[in-house]
Amino acid sequence: MTTENQNGPDQEEEVLEEKDFDALQSETADADEVLNAEIVEESSEGPDLQQEIEALKASELRIRADFDNFRRRTNEENAKRVKFASQAVIEKLIPLIDNFERALQVEASSDDAKNIQAGVDMIHRQLLDVLNAENVEVIEAVGQPFDPNYHQAVMQEPSDEFESGIVTMELQKGYTLHGRVIRPSMVKVSE
Repeated sequence: MTTENQNGPDQEEEVLEEKDFDALQSETADADEVLNAEIVEESSEGPDLQQEIEALKASELRIRADFDNFRRRTNEENAKRVKFASQAVIEKLIPLIDNFERALQVEASSDDAKNIQAGVDMIHRQLLDVLNAENVEVIEAVGQPFDPNYHQAVMQEPSDEFESGIVTMELQKGYTLHGRVIRPSMVKVSE
């Protein structure tokens, strides 16, 4: 009996383990059948899923392209904003340059007036140097063909010296900042 008792429980455990294994095997088989049924069901939906996947990929590509375009435009706008940040101040300084140039056209008769005019000339040149450092350039007008992008015609007259459509006189200087016109030249044009 002792042998049977010692072997008995072990044999019972083995029998239980076999029953558990069989139950587990049948559960696994049932799960496999369910999975196979789902796979068969999904494979019948396969073309729809494939089309949906392709549509999502195309949508993702469009979104990425839109974002890249947005980033590029934002960078360009920021670069322009930095490049033309000084435009408002320069537009306010241009009338000062006009006044300096008018003051320099006055003929000085006394020594004191000549000294004052020399000081005004120095300030005028310094101001022009600062504007040149900011890429402000004077628009060339006299002798150039009339260009409405750079010139504002206020008068037109016949001319023996110039052919038709040529700027004959500059009434007010025009300026550009980095190639952008901030004030057109006011000119007289030949007929």
